[in-house]
Amino acid sequence: MSTDAVVRPLGRPSTISRLWPAAIQMARRLAALALVVAVAATAVLAVASPAAAQNPPEQPQPDLPEVELRDDEDTTFQQTVEDIQNPDIAIQVGNGEPSQSVLLIVGLAILSLAPSLVVMLTSFTRIVVVLSLTRNALGLQGVPPNQVLVGLALFLTLFVMAPTFTEINDLAIQPYLDGVIGHDEAYQRAEAPLRAFMLDHTRAGELELMLDARGDARPDQPEDVAMSALVPAFLLSELKTAFIMGFVIFLPFLVIDIVVSASLMSLGMMMLPPVFVSLPFKLLLFVMVGGWSLIAETLLTSFA
Repeated sequence: MSTDAVVRPLGRPSTISRLWPAAIQMARRLAALALVVAVAATAVLAVASPAAAQNPPEQPQPDLPEVELRDDEDTTFQQTVEDIQNPDIAIQVGNGEPSQSVLLIVGLAILSLAPSLVVMLTSFTRIVVVLSLTRNALGLQGVPPNQVLVGLALFLTLFVMAPTFTEINDLAIQPYLDGVIGHDEAYQRAEAPLRAFMLDHTRAGELELMLDARGDARPDQPEDVAMSALVPAFLLSELKTAFIMGFVIFLPFLVIDIVVSASLMSLGMMMLPPVFVSLPFKLLLFVMVGGWSLIAETLLTSFA
C-alpha cells in the first residue's frame, strides 16, 4: 500500500457561508431603524407632555340643585364650620373625682416604681441586710434561700411601716380618690409621714454629708430638708445600723469557730476543716436561743 497522502478535491462553498454576510447587513439595518423610531417616539412624548400638563382636560361639573337655608339653619351651619376650624378640646371629670384612666395610669406608675420605693423609703434595707449577715454568720451560703429572706424582710417591713402607711392612706390616698384634693396636695400629704419616718432614723452625720454634697445651706428645721438629700442619707444610715447589728450577731459564732479550731489543732486534726465541725454547734446554739425570733424582735424594736 502507498504511504502518500490522499488529496481530496475541495467542494463548493456551503449555503450558510454564502448567506451569512447578507444576514449581518440586514440585522444592522433593522437595529438602525429601531433606534431612529425610538428617538422619534421619545421626542414626540417630550413635546406632548408639557402641553398636556399645561392644558389638563376639563372635568364636567355636575349640576347640583340650589338649596336655600333658613336663618336658623344658616346660623347652625356657620357655627359648625367655626367649631371645625377652631376645635375646643376639654376633659370632663364627673363630680370632681379622678377618672378611671387617670387612676389606672397612676396605679401602673406606682407598681413600676414600687420595688425602688420599698428599698429606698422604708425599713426594708436594714432588715434584709441583717438577715443576710445572719445567714453568713451561720456559715450557710444557700439556706435559707434568698426568696425566704426577702419574703420575711418584706413582711417585717410591712409590720414596721403599717402606722406610716395608714397615715398616708387616711391623709392623702382616700381624699384624692374622693376628689377632695388634687395631685399636688395628695403628694405633699403623702410625703409628710415618710419624711418624718426617715428623719427619725437618719443620723446627723450622713444628713450633713449629703447637704454638703448638694451645696445646700443648713435648713432651719429638719422638715425643710429636700428629699433628694434625705433619701440617700437615710439609706446610708440604714446600712450603717445594719452592719453594726451584723457585727454583734457575728461575735458568738466567731467564738465557736475559734474554740473549734483550737480544739482541732490540739488534737492534731489539722486536715479536718473547722467549718465542718463548728457548723452543727452553731446551729444548735442558734436554735436553743430562738435565733430567728430573737433577730426579728431586735429588728422590730430598733424602729420603735
